[in-house]
Amino acid sequence: MADTFNYRIDHHGSLVRPNDLATVGVDQAVQDAVVYQRKLRSTVVTDGDFPREDFRSAVLDGVSGFRRTDEKDADGLTRWVAESLPKANGPLVAEWAERLASLTVIAPKVSLPSPAYLAATTYQEGLGPSSARELGESLAEIIQAEIELLVSKGVRLIQLNNPLLLDAATGALSFEDALAVDALAVRLDERPEGVRIAVSPGWTAPDTVDPARAEQLYAGIPADRWILPFDQGTPAELALVKALPEDRDFCLGVVDATTPELEDIDAVMARIDAVGEFKDLEDGAVSPSRGFADVANSPLLTADNQHRKLVLVETIARYVWGNEF
Repeated sequence: MADTFNYRIDHHGSLVRPNDLATVGVDQAVQDAVVYQRKLRSTVVTDGDFPREDFRSAVLDGVSGFRRTDEKDADGLTRWVAESLPKANGPLVAEWAERLASLTVIAPKVSLPSPAYLAATTYQEGLGPSSARELGESLAEIIQAEIELLVSKGVRLIQLNNPLLLDAATGALSFEDALAVDALAVRLDERPEGVRIAVSPGWTAPDTVDPARAEQLYAGIPADRWILPFDQGTPAELALVKALPEDRDFCLGVVDATTPELEDIDAVMARIDAVGEFKDLEDGAVSPSRGFADVANSPLLTADNQHRKLVLVETIARYVWGNEF
């Protein structure tokens, strides 16, 4: 799939919020974030998730049918439960994407929670929808319509996040049902030039990779691009890349977004060289392993440490591809 639209220097979408966000306002903070990403020479631009509470809010804030609870999960995410099948109250994030597109010529990127992830974590038996699969399919219809709208407005890279797909347990959905639901969301009748629909199946690789399960994962969701964990140097990370079909792009999460220590660039390059033995690196890109602030008030790193990580991603990209982005 090699072409000129691989968005080599990528990031998951969420960035550490500025300390003065409440003072300067979200609009100005997003404008400043665009300038920041441009100076970093990123090949994509996001709004940093600044307008949202967490990475799920792009959907949960724009649909009815969900109730917020007082509970939190292990990642600090507030638990929501589905009380009825969701209905969209209008576009979800398309207005923010349009603002991004008006601020820079760099391709705007939008990240959304996958419908299977939302269904698996919000379905409660006996409350509302008859099954997690029914809930997921309803969410998939809403998210697929939003993806079509985003593409029509010029967005060329859209990422679905489902942190459960690499886990042994996939919440209230079976693995097969999760694949079927997310597959519904990524379908597009037409792919304008340069459009990539990406899936991030998890922030970390499992201890071991079952080749049959990996094959089922990639075959089950017809995404153009897979954003894969690649920051620990484990055989499982390499196995996930190796199992990816030749007609898919890959983005390697080469730096750990949870620790301030910088990776050794020679070690990272050696890992990428290993990928180059069985994959065409022209189909590749690099990014951090996950978002830096998927929960707005719980950033994983300081802004300074985030900056050093993003600079390192840019440096690695130039080591691999020179200036041909």
